Amino acid sequence: MKAVDRLLLTLLLCGAGGVLHAQETDTSTAWARTWVGERLQYDAKFGILNIGGASLEVAGLDTLRGSEALHIRFVIDGGNFLYQLHNEWDSWVALPDFTSRRFVQDHNEGGRTYHNAYDIYPDSGFYRQEGVDSVLPTSALPLDDAAFFYFVRTVPLEVGQRYEFDRYFKPDRNPVVLEVVGRDTVDVPAGRFDCLVVRPLIKGGGIFREKADGRLWITNDDRRLVVQIKSRFYFGSLTFRLTKITGPGTPPAESP
Repeated sequence: MKAVDRLLLTLLLCGAGGVLHAQETDTSTAWARTWVGERLQYDAKFGILNIGGASLEVAGLDTLRGSEALHIRFVIDGGNFLYQLHNEWDSWVALPDFTSRRFVQDHNEGGRTYHNAYDIYPDSGFYRQEGVDSVLPTSALPLDDAAFFYFVRTVPLEVGQRYEFDRYFKPDRNPVVLEVVGRDTVDVPAGRFDCLVVRPLIKGGGIFREKADGRLWITNDDRRLVVQIKSRFYFGSLTFRLTKITGPGTPPAESP
């Protein structure tokens, strides 16, 4: 997605000023097709220890309730003999309006396991959780945790700006906040990248909850690749560093 297209998209999504708020829009998301097949692989560092890895990918295009949808998948797999971590997030985001339609979490952290699955109906204004009889209201243009990894790539991030989006599918967790806290040249196994450093905040639990003090390093170019992720888990902080990029049309990483 070119910088000018990204700018136009965000002008439609947001108001002006130091804090930008998302508004409802019918913006086309045909550009999202370019992510299909892209896979970003990471190692997982706990201090100086390598304790596993992670992957972030658009696994394919599915049809969900009559709409084409990106299948986004984020997996963390790691640990040691004292603590094991295996978390999976699967998200289906409809292409016509870039809204979440289904979101599944399967987590195992230190032997504590949980599974959550949500079907989200933006047109009807509600979501349904698997195993729960009642329905709950959702946001006008709902997104989930995994979908935000790709939504943030469409925002024309500028250092010092704080962006607020009322788009999390559980309305009581809005606004989702993206703070662009600076720039950094980061060396990861995949290469050296000029990055914008973003602090994402989503109320409640998850990898971007406030107590996690999460950070994303996103390349300051048209690719907007997520090359590094930091987040605090129950046992301590993990850093995920990009090791490999695969996918159609993906340019090679810059060598250190």
